[in-house]
Amino acid sequence: MKHYINALFLMAATVLCAQSNEKETNTDKWNGSRPDGHAPISVMGDHTHGKGEFMFSYRFMTMNMEDLKTGSNNVPPESILIPNDGQYMVTPTSMPMDMHMLGLMYAPSNRITLSAMANYTSIEMDHITAAGGEFSTESSGFGDLKLGMLYKFFNRNKNQVHGNFSISLPTGTIDNKDVTPASSGNEVILPYPMQVGSGTFDTSLGLTYLGQRNAFSYGSQIKGVFRIGESSNGYRLGNRYNLNNWLAVKANNWLSFSGRVEGVVVDEINGTNPNLNPNMIITADTNNSGGSYINSGLGFNLYVPNGAFKNLRFGFEYATPLLQNVNGTQLKTKETITFGLQYAL
Repeated sequence: MKHYINALFLMAATVLCAQSNEKETNTDKWNGSRPDGHAPISVMGDHTHGKGEFMFSYRFMTMNMEDLKTGSNNVPPESILIPNDGQYMVTPTSMPMDMHMLGLMYAPSNRITLSAMANYTSIEMDHITAAGGEFSTESSGFGDLKLGMLYKFFNRNKNQVHGNFSISLPTGTIDNKDVTPASSGNEVILPYPMQVGSGTFDTSLGLTYLGQRNAFSYGSQIKGVFRIGESSNGYRLGNRYNLNNWLAVKANNWLSFSGRVEGVVVDEINGTNPNLNPNMIITADTNNSGGSYINSGLGFNLYVPNGAFKNLRFGFEYATPLLQNVNGTQLKTKETITFGLQYAL
């Protein structure tokens, strides 16, 4: 937390020192009307709009988690079960997740861009038991609604810096249930990773820097998600801090290719849900939450520069972890694929 705040103040100081009284002109502004004018499709809040502009977006993200890690070491799932000197009766072996995201951006002024995003998430988790059985659980629903504002500090000399602020409303459920072998045919509440909402009001603060040259663009974004209060089930998800850096090379006026590296730190869950038994399964034990990660991504953007579909954009990214150091024992991330459409008018 302290390091995040220090980094945020450092970026803010850089912004203030870089500003001058020179008048901005269209020729020296950072330009979003290029294939590399937006960050990789997985990055949110990366760009602003001019006064009166709207942008509609749809993203689809699919993530696969499989096998287990204890800290930074791979471990076989059977090793944490009670017959093998482990402490749990059940462990997950995989968790595929799909998310559909709808977004809207509107700029009431050249400085301010407002945003809203809703999502629908589907999760499936496969398990093995200490007795040698296998079973699966499923969860789905609309997630938390996010409302945000981007404030542009300056756009000059092909560089832009804007601030990111958003609030997440707890519209997603934290009470999803399913049947398990130990529930005698009754639905029971599912562990924390299987819930589609946070259960709390969450704020997000950050700064985004964008730079541009004739043949390429680049950017850096530091952002933190801070949980407020406690959910109705007696817990609070961990705060999340991430630093994204990307480079996009323009192949022509309609295609660019991008590379991205992201560092992420996630705090442990605070509190516990009294309806979950932490000795039953690793995902019900809050000691098995949070960690540090370094992720990488490769992708491309397709952009329509003129004609009937001018300003329509398609983005794709394939992301994979470079480092995962988890708290306790958790499923490890394999790959994340994100693609989407963005249309500005």
